[in-house]
Amino acid sequence: MLATLSIRDFVLIEKLDLDFPRSGAGGLGALTGETGAGKSILIDALGLALGNRAESGTVRRGAAQASVAASFDLARDHPAHAVLAEQGLEDDDVLTLRRVVGTDGRGRAFVNDQPASVALLRRLGETLVEIQGQMEQHGLLDMATHRASLDAFAGLDRQAEIVRAAWRAWREADRAHADAAAAAAAARRDEDFVRHAVKELEGLAPRPDDEDRLAGERQLLRAGSALGEAVAQALGELEHGRGAVAALRAAHRLVERQADKAMGRLDPAIAALDRALSEATEAQAQLEAARDALEFDPSRLEKIEERLFALRAMARKHHVAVADLPALAERFAAQLAALDDGEAGLGRLAAAAKAARSAYVAAAEAQSAARRKGAARLDKAVAAELGPLKLDRARFVTEVAALPEADWTEAGADRVQFTVATNPGAPPAPIARIASGGELSRFLLALKVCLAKVGEVPTIVFDEVDSGIGGATAAAVGERLRRLANDVQVLVVTHSPQVAAVADRHWLIRKTTRRSAASTDVLALDAAGRREEIARMLSGAEVTAEARAAADRLLAAAG
Repeated sequence: MLATLSIRDFVLIEKLDLDFPRSGAGGLGALTGETGAGKSILIDALGLALGNRAESGTVRRGAAQASVAASFDLARDHPAHAVLAEQGLEDDDVLTLRRVVGTDGRGRAFVNDQPASVALLRRLGETLVEIQGQMEQHGLLDMATHRASLDAFAGLDRQAEIVRAAWRAWREADRAHADAAAAAAAARRDEDFVRHAVKELEGLAPRPDDEDRLAGERQLLRAGSALGEAVAQALGELEHGRGAVAALRAAHRLVERQADKAMGRLDPAIAALDRALSEATEAQAQLEAARDALEFDPSRLEKIEERLFALRAMARKHHVAVADLPALAERFAAQLAALDDGEAGLGRLAAAAKAARSAYVAAAEAQSAARRKGAARLDKAVAAELGPLKLDRARFVTEVAALPEADWTEAGADRVQFTVATNPGAPPAPIARIASGGELSRFLLALKVCLAKVGEVPTIVFDEVDSGIGGATAAAVGERLRRLANDVQVLVVTHSPQVAAVADRHWLIRKTTRRSAASTDVLALDAAGRREEIARMLSGAEVTAEARAAADRLLAAAG
């Protein structure tokens, strides 16, 4: 909720720093002052920090730029945290929105002292503050928020989860059927080609390693003649005449015969000859095996080259690599199977999509029934608030209407709209179309009191809520503002002493004129200051003893 507001060179304000009360520890703050003192300037300044459009004349005369910074204490589950994380901005328990505007109308925006767009300020601001009375289409004046507000009031979280899950299951089943139908249609168009391709690929029976394996074997076969000749010559050196193997055997025999006479002196030599003879014999065997394997076979080489040519031609035909031919064969076979399965498979998917739609419709109908019951309770709760607010002739109606199927969403199949009939017999109209700003503010106050415990925005600002009323009606407004402030932070710009008397904090907005320059400042009032200001609000320019006594009674009644 709003913690501080710092304003520099904004319209008539040169320098201003305000600390605001928090809900549960003095949650209602009143802003009062004489007409023309500039009470709306504070609201406009706050709106600028929240991303509202900068109006001409924003910068104080003689200054180069205006700046407004608003700091907010954030609860751990506040939606602003998700927005900051999405934007990759620093996040803390305190969020500061700052706006700087020059005399040329150009400006800069900052979030926690990091440059940001005005659109981001506006997006964050919508989660932080509602300003009622400016006739802007946001908050409860925005019909898009009405369905969620009703669901929260009626406690329909569980129904919302059921409808959301049913919607997603239906969408998934519908997509599966549509994809299968499209694939089947494509397969029917290409049936002759696919069948021929499957036949060709089945005959070729490609394997992923065919190309590398066959290319390697072909290379060996092409080199077979030269390799075979080299192996044969090597074998000749080992075997023929006094080859190496025969010489090693002869030397081993000669030495071994005399070994017993050498008293061990020939043992190392005999061991070395054993090893040499063993290695030479192994080399001879390996060369003989290589000679047999490398025997040149022209017919085998021809077969390998024919298969390589066929594989590469097939790959070129289908614009894939040779290694991808097996996967292509599987894909074509699957298309053919789907085509052959055809209507049966599509029928199963269509039945699944139909069943998923029926499940969604059932869940949405149950949700609609719960919404209508919740709407009746909300209407009754708001009606109880209207009489004391001098709106006893008005009627509040929460409309829950069925949407056409094209507009169904995961939020259900209903259009929810808050409507008001200000005169008996008049048809209800959207709440935003109420002509009187004061009436609108009081309607929104009544609605806010009923929705206070389920709203997400932690700070509400009321402007003009006491316009055109006084006495008991003003007291009723003040009592409801105070009740609302038990759940959220409330700031009210007021002309009513009854409203100001129930506030937990009170600021006086003053306008002073020196020579040709006017300025506005804000004074936080203590108990004596509050008494004097409420007395002025009661009596006018001249504060009388009777007005002070009346102020005392109002403050005492407020407790």
